[in-house]
This record gives sequence, C-alpha cells and structure tokens, in this order.
Amino acid sequence: MKEQSGFLKDGWGYDLATGKPVDMRKPEEAVRQKYERILHDDYGYDYKQMGIEVFIKRGSKHETTGEVDIGIKDRADIVIYKSTDESKRDQHQDIIGIVETKRPDQKDGVKQLSSYLSASSGQWGVWTNGDLGGIEYLFHEPTGAIKREHIFDIPKNGESIEDMGKLTKSRLIPATDLKLIFKRILNTLYANTNISRREKLGSEMIRLIFAKIWDERYDADKIPKFRVSTDDKPEDVKQRIQALFNEVKKELVADGVFEKNEEITLDPKSVEWVAGQLQRYSLYLTDKDAVGDAFEVFAESKLVGEKGEFFTPREVVKTAVALVNPQPQQKVLDPACGSGGFLIHSLERVWNVMDNSKKYKGSPDMAKLRQEAAEKYFNGIDKEIDLVKIAKAYMAIVGDGRGGIVQQNTLHIAEEYDGRAREIFTEERDGKRVFRQFDVILTNPPFGANIKVLKSEAAYFQLGHVWQKGGNGDWQMTTKVKDTEPQVLFVERCLEMLRNGGMLAIVLPETYFHSPSTKYIREYIKRNNNIKAVVDLPHNTFRPHCNAKTLLLVMEKGRPQQQKVVFAVAEEMGHNHQGKPIYRYDSANDKFTDEIWDDTKIIREELENPESPENNFVFTINFENILDKDNFVPRYYWTKRIKGLEEEAQKRNLEFVSIGKLLKEGVIEVFRGHGAPPSGFKGRGEVPYVRASDIVGWELYKNPNSMVPENVYHAIKGKGVDLKEKDIVFVKEGSYRIGSVAMVSKYDTGVLLNHHSIVFRVIGENNKYGIDAYYLLYLFSNELTQKQLFNKVMIDTTLPNIGNRWKELKLPVANNKDEIINISSRIKGAFEKKWGAVEEISELSNEFGNLTM
Repeated sequence: MKEQSGFLKDGWGYDLATGKPVDMRKPEEAVRQKYERILHDDYGYDYKQMGIEVFIKRGSKHETTGEVDIGIKDRADIVIYKSTDESKRDQHQDIIGIVETKRPDQKDGVKQLSSYLSASSGQWGVWTNGDLGGIEYLFHEPTGAIKREHIFDIPKNGESIEDMGKLTKSRLIPATDLKLIFKRILNTLYANTNISRREKLGSEMIRLIFAKIWDERYDADKIPKFRVSTDDKPEDVKQRIQALFNEVKKELVADGVFEKNEEITLDPKSVEWVAGQLQRYSLYLTDKDAVGDAFEVFAESKLVGEKGEFFTPREVVKTAVALVNPQPQQKVLDPACGSGGFLIHSLERVWNVMDNSKKYKGSPDMAKLRQEAAEKYFNGIDKEIDLVKIAKAYMAIVGDGRGGIVQQNTLHIAEEYDGRAREIFTEERDGKRVFRQFDVILTNPPFGANIKVLKSEAAYFQLGHVWQKGGNGDWQMTTKVKDTEPQVLFVERCLEMLRNGGMLAIVLPETYFHSPSTKYIREYIKRNNNIKAVVDLPHNTFRPHCNAKTLLLVMEKGRPQQQKVVFAVAEEMGHNHQGKPIYRYDSANDKFTDEIWDDTKIIREELENPESPENNFVFTINFENILDKDNFVPRYYWTKRIKGLEEEAQKRNLEFVSIGKLLKEGVIEVFRGHGAPPSGFKGRGEVPYVRASDIVGWELYKNPNSMVPENVYHAIKGKGVDLKEKDIVFVKEGSYRIGSVAMVSKYDTGVLLNHHSIVFRVIGENNKYGIDAYYLLYLFSNELTQKQLFNKVMIDTTLPNIGNRWKELKLPVANNKDEIINISSRIKGAFEKKWGAVEEISELSNEFGNLTM
C-alpha cells in the first residue's frame, strides 16, 4: 500500500493500492476497495502492481461508415500490471488483468470490460458488483477473442490461465473471507438453477463442501479432483465431484448422515461454477468452520434465528478453547453443538498436546491414538437433526468422533433420553436414571426471549422456578414455576453434566452478569463454584443475525473461589453490525490499516500472563471487588481507558469530580423522568411527549406526531418533577443516545418526559466548584465524560442502560475559575440568542395564525 498524506474531506479515504484520495461514501468505491484487498490477499498481487481509474484507449466502429475511431478513452476501475515499476505501464504490453467494479444495484459493464481487454494486453478480466451481487470472469484468448463461458476464476500472481485448475493440494490456501464466497455462490445459484429454496441449495452445498474437504485429506502432491481446468467440460467436472461424494457416503451412510442413494442434483454447469469458486482454497485449513459458515449462509431462517440457534464465531470458539485448555483423556461435551465448532477446535488442541508430549510424541501409532481420542472423549448434542448430521460428518472427515454426536433435546430429563443419547449421556445410579458427567463442557446455548421453555418442562430445573430474596439476604427458590429462557436452564444442565473440578465455558447474554432482576442466576452460578474468567464480547459478535450482547463465562465446578478473576474486553472481533469485515484505524496517521480489527487474537496472547501491566485487554480483578459492585461485566473494570482520561484531564488542569459527589455535597439534585403515554393518545393533543431520541443538539425536539392530551399528561406525570428552566435532561437508557443532554427552556417546562431520561438541577450556583446550569451542560457533553460511557453502559435484555452508574461518571471541572466563567457565559449567550429566536417565531405564529413548523 502506498503512503497516504494530506487532509481529507469528510467521507473520503485513501485507496488501498495507490494511496490516492477516494470518496468512500460511494457504494461502487466500497466494492472496489474490497476487491483490491482480495487481489492482494487471495491472489498475491502486490498493491504496487495496481492502478485505479486508468485511461484505456479503445476503438469503436462507426454505426454507418464502419470506420474505427481509436481515440475513445474510458477509465478502467482497477488495472493489474506485470511489474511494480510505474514506468512500465504501456496498455499494449504491460497489463495482466482488468477489473470493472460496479455498485451493488448495477448489472452493466461486462461489455465495457470486454472492450478494455480487446484494446490491451490484459489476459483476464473480472466484473463484480460486490459481496451480495454477482461476479463474472473473462479470458482474452491468443486469437483475440474474449471468452466468457466456463471461466470461473483468475490466475494467481505468477500463474498463467493454463495453470488454473492444476494447482497441487499442497498449494491451496485458506480463504480470507469464506462467507463472502458462499454468499456469492448462493446468489448465483439462486438466480441460475431450477432449485428455488435455500434449504435445498444448502443441502447441495453441504454435499459439495464435504466432497472438497474429502479431496483435500490425501495425496498433497496430487492435483485435486475438485477443480475446473480450461479444457474441462461441465459433465466431466460433475462426474469427478460426484465420485468424491460417493467416497464420503461410503464412510457416513451407516451413521445416517447421508442416504445410500443420495446424489448431487445440481446441474453440471452449476457444479462447475461452484468448483471454480472454491478450487484454489483449502477448506480443511480454513479454521475448520467452513461448514458452519456455509450452513449459516444457506440455512433457512427457521434454523437461524427463530429457534435461537446462532453459529458461534470462530474467534469466540478459539478464545473459549484457549481458556479451558482441554487435555488428552478428558471427556469433552458441547450440549448445543450446532455444526461442531467447539468440538473441532477442542479436538485439534488435544491433538496438538499429544503431538508435543513425551507420552505420545514419536509413537508409531499416533494416527490411531488421535482417532481413539476423538472417538472416546468427544461428544455433542443438538436437537436439530440437520445440524447433528453436519457435525457428525465434519468430525468424521477431520478425524472421527462422529459416534459421540447425537440428536436429543438437551433440556429433557435423563429418563426421557433414548437410543444412542441414553447410552452415551445417562446411567443408572442408586436405582435412578441420571446424567453422566464430563471433564470439559464448552457451549453456546440457544438464547432468546421468544423461545421460552414452558412451565411443564422448566419445573424440573431449580432455575425454572421463581426465586426470592430472604430476610438474611440469601436468594431462595420458591415452589412457583415459570416459563424460562433456555439459556438459563442450560446453565443448570451444564453444571449437572459436569464433574466436580470440571471446566465450563458458556456464552450467555450480558444481562445475567449485572442486572438486579437476574441476581438469583449469578448467585446460583457462584454457589460452590469457582469463576475463573469472563470475556466481554463485542456487541457485533452475533450480528447481523442477532442483536444480543453476550459474555463468555469460564468456571470450575465445586471448587473454592479464586481470589483474582481474569477479565478481558474485546471491543471488536473482525466484523461490523452488517457482518462485513472491519479494519483497525491508525489514528496517528488518520488512515485505516490492512489489519482486521479482532481484539480476541490479542486477548489469547495476553491470557498467557493475565496480570501483566503491559496488557491492553486482559487484566485481573479481586473477587471481593466484583461482589461489592455485583457486576461481572469486564468493561466496567477496564481502567486502562479511564486512566488515560485522567491523565488527559491533568494535562488540561482539570479535576475529575463524580456526579455522586456533587449530589452528596448538595450542588445538584436529580429527578426521574415521567413515563410513557399509551400509544393511542400520541398525536391527539397539544402537550409534547419527549422521548430519548428527541434529545438532540442540547435541546428537546417536540415531535408534532407525539403530542398528547392535557389530561393524559397530568395522569402520567402525576407527582413527578415539574420541569424548570435550565434543568438538564440526560438520557440514561436507549438504543443509541445514552449520555445525550439538553437544557430545558421556558418553552419546555410543560413537556411529558419519557422515563428513559433523568433530570439534573443545579441547586445553588454559588457552590465551591463554580458550576451553574450552563457549565453543567458543558461538563456532561465533554468528550472526557462521554468516553466513560463505554465502561458504564450495560445491556439489560436488549436495552442498553446506565442504571445508577451515572453517579460514577466523573465530570472534568476546570481548576481555573476564569475558564469556567468564560465557558458558561458563552454557552449562556448562545442559548439566549436561540431562545430569543424561538420567542420571535412564536410571536409570528400568534400574529399570523397557527403555523405548521
């Protein structure tokens, strides 16, 4: 990537290849930047080989005379040259390939790309309109013709067109973004095959993926059978891949994963196209989540979402496995195994230990020992048969262990387990059918408010009952049963299936780690158990499929609580809320880097020494401190961020004073918001109803569609606070505006204020700090205050809130009183001008009749 310099306009950034300023707001620019990265990461082309917006002189025949005009110039989006030397940029000698990128809603441009290739030395071309759009490959034949049929890829740097499809298995590479490839395959197959249901396309893809993984397992020096060569016919390609799938079937039919007569039913051209998209990649080396990624892309919504089954990102899986560290001969279980991610990564870790231990290292029977470890010690349960089949197949292809994965509802009582599940997971003890116990459990249970386990089933669980706080402060289970979220019951079932001293790693919603309403769950978890570690996962972890904010809990059953708990905070882990990759930002140079923003990778390194003061994301906290706050969310204790703010405050001659201290000293007082009116009354009155989203730009926006009648205002307000001029309204909960503030004017005192906000009022402006209402507004808005919100805002169910933790916010009060007076007077002057304008507009309305504004 070239050096970037200079000041950029808002929304602009630097092109990856050339360092030139480009408008990142344009959808087509996003497509171009993504494909430049693919050319570099997956195909090995140096950024210095690329040019953007390159003029290509091309000819055009006149419609009537037939004469060729060779003076036409158009800009090609990306041009790839043979050399990094910019002096060698002749379009007739030095161009290797040309890429035409379009915005996602555009379908044109292939003809234009074809003309670029015809007018240049370009050997190949790519047309694409992005992640979810299409892609097409062109080949410039030696005869001068442009070939579009049966071309499904481009050569890597240093390869020729003829080399494609002839790579040995040892030269296959892990895919950088497998989901992107699968999404493109889905869209293409959806539009070009006679299979119209995603579910059936998903089944076809699973067959093809397992055929490819099977092909990669053996004979690394051979050319894969899962390939497309330039001289192949579609029928030949399908025949080769069907033969691979037949080998997979032989291995897995007995386990019920595939049917004896099951075949690949996709037409030959579609099979050929899929093979072309996947042939250069090794799915076997791509973090072992290829099947999970494919299933997530192709699965019907009934499996992804409605039943709360969200595939666990590999970054979470790796971190959980690193914390639990399963060892040889430990029995490992995932009671909600999905496509088998936790089991695959745990098995690989155990194999790695075996490869490097004195007990196993150098054994001539290592292959047999590895297979025995998989078969004897690894187990999984899932209630969805499709997921069970996938996990069994994946385990079998990786190294077996398929026999330990069964279909069953994990939350059923032991007596109701039947067949293979009854044999593996239950036993008779003292005349009663009970669960067997495991050494290690790793799981991401299904979660969601809309998939509750009914009372009839929840009654078998302690956590399926209502709990109450006793007079001595202890939480006690009552006899009353309630419909209960499955993730709560999974906590109890996992502990039931774990031996004393066994390790549990479980992903749970954040609300269970801090909310007063879920304290009984925290009490149950820590009763006679040792909480070893908690990892604060990013809010984007399961997005875009699920908005849940989660944490990873690691604990040891039946052991005394250790003094220091390991905490870690991951701000991001590779993708944004849309599921697209995100990259680290270099604030010193005001540019994005090539590095994927994944804090979990650093966390796994820092876990080697969790108490190191050099750590950025991992630290330890005394358990007594956690109990005192009754908050197990790591970012609440992530002091590195706060320490940096304190240092900044000292540089600016500011003193941090907490809101709680100002309350205690009587400088300010606080009031609750009023509440929400019934929705049917909104827009039917003249009293403004102000929600959290209406607190913008230091003022209260009065939405005319939310006005309520006077009697509704008084009924909701009741004995609530009568707003006064210069009160400060602060948003304490909501989806995105927490910390926003507004000042109440004399025109706002009669509004109905939503309960998501609170009101601050300066009692006496002659206090020792010199804080008046205007300066208080400034203090709340100051970046040093706002940056503290990350640590204080928690997620309760799905609603972010700051609870009473707003009292802990530290306001950066200036030690220089003249500075305070200056800031306050300037803000006061601005408001007086604004309010004067409001009054003048009001007078205009009264004079000329009610005006709609």
